Amino acid sequence: MQTVELAARLRLAIVRTSRRLRQQALGAEGGSELSPTLSAALASIDVHGPMTPSELAERERVKRPTATRTVSRLEELGLVARTPDPTDGRACIVATTAEGRALMKRLRTRKNAYLANRFADLDESELDTLDRAAEILERLLETEDRAPQRRRGSASPSGLRDRKEQA
Repeated sequence: MQTVELAARLRLAIVRTSRRLRQQALGAEGGSELSPTLSAALASIDVHGPMTPSELAERERVKRPTATRTVSRLEELGLVARTPDPTDGRACIVATTAEGRALMKRLRTRKNAYLANRFADLDESELDTLDRAAEILERLLETEDRAPQRRRGSASPSGLRDRKEQA
């Protein structure tokens, strides 16, 4: 199979799986006001600990004003709280609240249960294949996070665009 064809199939499968996970998790929350952007930002703050809006922007690969608006919305929902940065009086530190942590735990639990349920009919070989695929995807993400950012739209060595698709 050609690399570009595999990339297209895998991208579609990841996007559709991600959408289904969101639907399963947020549907049980009564639809929730949490958009994919808000959910991703809250997850980053929850997993990586308190951070400044600038650090959130870098982690989520968005501009600082976008991260600031996202933090404001999460704060309005009571999911994060801001405190003054002790080392920089102009900045603030954003951390998840107890409500935000509880919501993330519920969402993760629902997503994990959904996938575990879907995996129930798979045989051992298929589960091993998914385990290996998860390892490979995690490695790709880790190496991307450590690599210097290419200019947007520049061609990669394989001839593919490095543009990150938002799905």
